[in-house]
Amino acid sequence: MKSLQDLMDSKPDFVDYLYNDTISQYHKSRTGLFATLIAPEYTNWKDEQRAWRESAVLFDQSHHMPVLTVKGPDAKKLLEYLSPCSFANLATNRGKQYIAYTERGHHIGDCVLHYYGEKEGFELISGMPVLNWIRFHGETGGYDVEIGFEPTTPYTKDGKRSKYRFEIEGPNARAILDEVCEGGFPQIKFFHTDYVTIAGCRVHVLRHGMAGHAGAEISGPYADMDRVRDAILEAGEKYRILRAGTLTYYSTPLENAWIPYPLPGIYTGEENRAYREWLSADSWEANMQLGGSLYSSNIEDYYWTPSALGYEKLVKFDHDFIGRDAIEAGLKGPKRVKRVLEWNREDVMRVLQSQFEDGPLYKSIEMPTAYWGWPQADEILTTGGDRIGMSQYCGYNINERTMLSLCGIDEDHAEPGSEVILTWGEVNGGSRKPHVEQHEQTQIRARVCEAPYSKVAQRKLRAVI
Repeated sequence: MKSLQDLMDSKPDFVDYLYNDTISQYHKSRTGLFATLIAPEYTNWKDEQRAWRESAVLFDQSHHMPVLTVKGPDAKKLLEYLSPCSFANLATNRGKQYIAYTERGHHIGDCVLHYYGEKEGFELISGMPVLNWIRFHGETGGYDVEIGFEPTTPYTKDGKRSKYRFEIEGPNARAILDEVCEGGFPQIKFFHTDYVTIAGCRVHVLRHGMAGHAGAEISGPYADMDRVRDAILEAGEKYRILRAGTLTYYSTPLENAWIPYPLPGIYTGEENRAYREWLSADSWEANMQLGGSLYSSNIEDYYWTPSALGYEKLVKFDHDFIGRDAIEAGLKGPKRVKRVLEWNREDVMRVLQSQFEDGPLYKSIEMPTAYWGWPQADEILTTGGDRIGMSQYCGYNINERTMLSLCGIDEDHAEPGSEVILTWGEVNGGSRKPHVEQHEQTQIRARVCEAPYSKVAQRKLRAVI
């Protein structure tokens, strides 16, 4: 079978290939891969966005997340070595955001990890690049582990999953959970877990909070999915709960400032050759689709570090792990940090206006999410024209009535309130991606803001830290 390394060797310019000729997983999902499983909108995305701030919203996560299970005598040893996350506080009643890096300190991916004890082992949810990285090391590193992999629903044999997954968020989420759970919703600390009973079904709960509210992610056997979902919707009707479709779901990172699917830093380095030879030429990594105004022949310009993603607090030097020396040196600076960019309304209106008049035609701004690469990379400049960062995820948030994007920016220019310039649109009139229309580049002024942008979420973040 042809490998990712074979594919890279066959391309004279692999950045050009990722920028122009791949088919991203995200755009596959937009064009119908999940459309028969989760509707793009159940009401309309504007009201569904407002529901997570004003009432309650139910997201269906049952179909688009791959899952990896790791168990056996060396399971903890393997996962601990692959991540800067500490396992000193490992427990069956708490979740963990799990991250992994290359030897050079470049981000590979992140996911949510659950530990169910020595017998059942670990469950890692979503994030194909990090799941593939774990699979590779588990299979080739001499570890005594048993690894199981479950793809997204369209790629399963029978169109079913082992578990359903829902997320309920919003100011009324706690009241709904308290009513629908037998005996009430238990007191659970942030990102801790417990079991509850809903409609007679045993349900695993991860205490969550997307926009600063007492929400939760819940899961259980796939056969119970309809029964649990219907019970939640029935209990939530008087609390004005709305089901949310994929358009709304994919806009949530703008609210919680999570930067999804950065380009994994595995395309360079002889130390990563064996991994690239293990990955197939049709893998997720082989189909990452760069888009946006940042175009560089050096693929490492698209890589991310822990600080740029806001993961510094997850890095613990209480154990040995891949990339430890590089990460420790990188955190001493100079470094990039995570921020939110608030786009200038006049400049946004100018881009929109170009669609309706003669003159330059700028790249259209789609709503609620306005990216067209997976990942998208837009360059951030000083007002003097020096590149100081990379903006990745952008879109419209009706709760804030503004266009926002998430970025990694040089710390010397990261002071909230600073004005920067974002280049909007692709080079040379647009790439060969079929969903990108021909257009001209322009510049949009933006204000640097704290992450997350929502004041409600900021207060909650400070409280849990």
